[in-house]
Amino acid sequence: MSYIMIQNIILQLQDLQGQENWLDENFEKKIGSVAEDKVFKRPLPELHSVAELISHVLIWRLETIRKLKNLDAKLTINSPENWRTNDELMKVGWQNLKNDFFQSLYTLTEILEENDDTFLDQRYRNNESFKYLIEGLIHHDLYHLGQLGITIKFLRLEK
Repeated sequence: MSYIMIQNIILQLQDLQGQENWLDENFEKKIGSVAEDKVFKRPLPELHSVAELISHVLIWRLETIRKLKNLDAKLTINSPENWRTNDELMKVGWQNLKNDFFQSLYTLTEILEENDDTFLDQRYRNNESFKYLIEGLIHHDLYHLGQLGITIKFLRLEK
């Protein structure tokens, strides 16, 4: 049994979440740099807030976890929970949102650690391979980490 690819994926996910990496950026560093009174604010109407971005990344992580467990997963880009409003997210609370976000990585890591590389060849309901789903999730996280940086930069320009 080989665990080379699984371990590589876990390291990539952990790097994006909170480890030192080539980018010198990660989610912990980014969201840790924002005051709580700013996380629900859109610096421009066209930009998502920090909370909206974290919620969006979280919901796709949870969807991937459901697929890796072969559970029903029906999230689409048009699902209301794909982009929750700041009003909805304020009711959840920033601390709860952050906790759920960080917990999602631990859950994902646990699933991966229980399996070897052959797990990545399995398919969700005869569609995408688990490898494809996880790589897509990493790309998605990375894309929105960049968006988070832009949002935070604009928040800092406000007086």
